[in-house]
Amino acid sequence: MELIIKPTEICNFACTFCSSTNISQSKKSVLSLDKVFEFLDRFPDTNTIIVNGGDPLIMSPSYYDKLINFLDQREMPTTISLTSNLWDFYQRPDKWVDIFKNERVGVTTSFNYGETRRITKSKVFTEDIFWKVSNLFLEKIGYRPDFISVVAEENEDTAIDNVRLAKRMGVECKLNYAMASGDQSRPYQLSKIYELYLKVIDEGLLDWEFNSKQMIKRLRGSNTVCPQNRDCDKNIRCLQPEGDYYSCGAFGDDDEYPIDFDKEMASKEVTLPLSQVYEINSLKDECYTCPMFSICNGCKKTIQDLKRHEMIDDHCSLMKTLANRIVDLNEH
Repeated sequence: MELIIKPTEICNFACTFCSSTNISQSKKSVLSLDKVFEFLDRFPDTNTIIVNGGDPLIMSPSYYDKLINFLDQREMPTTISLTSNLWDFYQRPDKWVDIFKNERVGVTTSFNYGETRRITKSKVFTEDIFWKVSNLFLEKIGYRPDFISVVAEENEDTAIDNVRLAKRMGVECKLNYAMASGDQSRPYQLSKIYELYLKVIDEGLLDWEFNSKQMIKRLRGSNTVCPQNRDCDKNIRCLQPEGDYYSCGAFGDDDEYPIDFDKEMASKEVTLPLSQVYEINSLKDECYTCPMFSICNGCKKTIQDLKRHEMIDDHCSLMKTLANRIVDLNEH
């Protein structure tokens, strides 16, 4: 099992595409660690706690100290993966050194070219600033963090530049497509992100981009992670700031398909809410006989997004032009 926690909705950035802007009734809400501890008692084999938000560094270091101490006392193997813009670290690095250097903790950050990632509504988080943050992290913590880039229509022309930057930095970039949640009103067309992954491979950048590797693994039948995991119901849970509980972080952003936390904690069974919804099982019935089934239908939130925004025909038309190349990649 993997647990996603969103301790707070609050963020110190003002990005234009954020999906997690409406995940609690009150901006002041903070996820109680008692909920997290109860989950860990129920699922002691939890591999990773993924922390995002909001920004995780809005919380105090003591929040993570308590979580680490809980894991240490029970000698659990669980690691903690923080995904943060690192702005608070950049301003107050010594505040976070002990947490970031803890052997359980790994850190990923985020960057986009263009004007979508903003420190304030009028100040863009530029490459120069990103280098300064990354350099400070390297100096204080001992490595450069990998980073996530979110691709939407307004920045698709610079998307591959993020991977080129990752190569220069010696880290890995994860090109994620935008989903329709929060401030992001429209999803990015799925086939266009696969077209981009093919460009990554053509340019010899595969070593520096995570999701291109996932695309290849998926058709080979290897284990893959979000957003290429149709069985996420079985092994992913998400806790929101007010304790709302889901099997998908993206559906949690939409407040859809919740799970009764108390009921699952008291039961030996695992609830599978997404597997029971026919409408999100495939983009269309013809998908079941298509060699691209696992690629196009790997994420049920994406299926729902493309259906609601009437993007399936456009997706499918482009995907048919890419299919042979993707299949060839998986045969070599």
